[in-house]
Amino acid sequence: MSRDRALLERALDRGEQDGGNVEFKERLSRDVHLEGGRRESLAAQLRHRLLSGDGEATYVVGVTDDGGLAGIDPDTFSETMDVLSLLAEEADAHIDDVQTWGINGGLVGVATVREGGVLETDDEHVVVGTAGHVDHGKSTLVGSLVTGQPDDGDGATRSYLDVQPHEVERGLSADLSYAVYGFDDDGPVRVRNPNRKADRAEVVEEADRLVSFVDTVGHEPWLRTTIRGLVGQKLDYGLLVVAADDGPTRTTREHLGVLLATDLPTIVAITKTDAVDDDRIEEVEREVERLLREVDKSPLRVARHGIDAAVDEINERVVPIVETSAITMDGLETLDELFDRLPKTSQNTGEFRMYVDRSYSVTGVGAVASGTVMSGEVEAGDELLLGPMPDGRFQEVEVRSIEMHYHRVDQAQAGRIVGIALKGVKESAIERGMVLVPRDADPDPVREFEAEVMVLNHPTRIGDGYEPVVHLETIGEAAAFHPEDGRLLPGDTGETTVRFKFRPYLVEEGQKFVFREGRSKGVGTVTDVRPMD
Repeated sequence: MSRDRALLERALDRGEQDGGNVEFKERLSRDVHLEGGRRESLAAQLRHRLLSGDGEATYVVGVTDDGGLAGIDPDTFSETMDVLSLLAEEADAHIDDVQTWGINGGLVGVATVREGGVLETDDEHVVVGTAGHVDHGKSTLVGSLVTGQPDDGDGATRSYLDVQPHEVERGLSADLSYAVYGFDDDGPVRVRNPNRKADRAEVVEEADRLVSFVDTVGHEPWLRTTIRGLVGQKLDYGLLVVAADDGPTRTTREHLGVLLATDLPTIVAITKTDAVDDDRIEEVEREVERLLREVDKSPLRVARHGIDAAVDEINERVVPIVETSAITMDGLETLDELFDRLPKTSQNTGEFRMYVDRSYSVTGVGAVASGTVMSGEVEAGDELLLGPMPDGRFQEVEVRSIEMHYHRVDQAQAGRIVGIALKGVKESAIERGMVLVPRDADPDPVREFEAEVMVLNHPTRIGDGYEPVVHLETIGEAAAFHPEDGRLLPGDTGETTVRFKFRPYLVEEGQKFVFREGRSKGVGTVTDVRPMD
């Protein structure tokens, strides 16, 4: 909730005038203001306000006709925003921003409406997941890419991605962060001021092709968060960073294993090349090449073979390697060209599905579920199912609105990282690992499934009742393993029954997962499911 009431006071001072762009509304309801001729009349009124404000109108909600602060309850405020959004769509406009204040036990809000429909996104939106050891420069590299600004040597561009105060203070990312830039016919479209959400939204609006980054966590204690970022998002490519001064580490191997276990085409960026001499860069590149060959991958040095070869040959087996420095900006033009030219790898097929990664509550909007659209598409007004709940049931919800990188969109397709405002559920009921599907999907909650697994690392044997954490989509849940032959040894591939310890989820045949317990880890594929009765 905004602490600065200056915006509200200015709108109230200007007041409603025949030739002005300010409109007072106490409330708007679907039953009253969208029926009969009211919808057309109110849309015409909105167009008049837009014309008077050179394409911008200000709606003050929760006030009387004379500007008195009445305040309305949050549910009524949410419905009012829904109706105003529909009126804006009728007037070929969109709600650009909403600020709210608590007044008389209710809400008063100022909505800024701008000319032009909501954003229509391209079909070639590429999503890249980053990985790498702590202090190897993942966030700094991404920050310099999206802004075009060199780093100052102290991680200044990293601050454009970190979202928690303790992350900024310590210089370590503790959760997933997101960033975006794009391309048009003239080249990269970058974020001018990443600290202003309007500037980030402007990139989404102006670019013909978008590249989103899911920036994961390099610190070893948060490896499960990194796994969530790489397994739980619908990624097109992986970007693994290795610092030239440090070289590959155990964490590098862990992250590479997760990337390759999900069959994700990956680029390796050698970072911090400004900090070492050419001999050291060559030594680290050879180490990276050996590491890749150990897992049956073919390294491709872009400096030697060219960008055309990297674009043509990158796949689950061929891994391009790029030398970079966020301080000198060496190699960033190469990454720009790669991200501009690389084709989207994930397909937009099937019905809508989104696994929930985060949830939060927005004043005046309500519960919001955030995640990556895994398949299909979703539109505002769609009726969906959310679940399974701990008891296995799915709850009916409705899509109020959709936001992508701080920009309101009318629909979202597979690969988009979005926040979906939901009607019909409280934020406290939404949990990570739940899924959103169409209302007629008839999903079955699953507590137990069969899988083929490969044990990548384990000190002894995996026996009956072994309980690692299973990472499948955004699910991260303890589960009991019951191997078909009673045990699995390191390097073994075998069949096992997997049973979630605490609650059911939506699991389907063919989904890949990672399991981990301490330094033990493995990968698997779901081969059969056992729906709950």
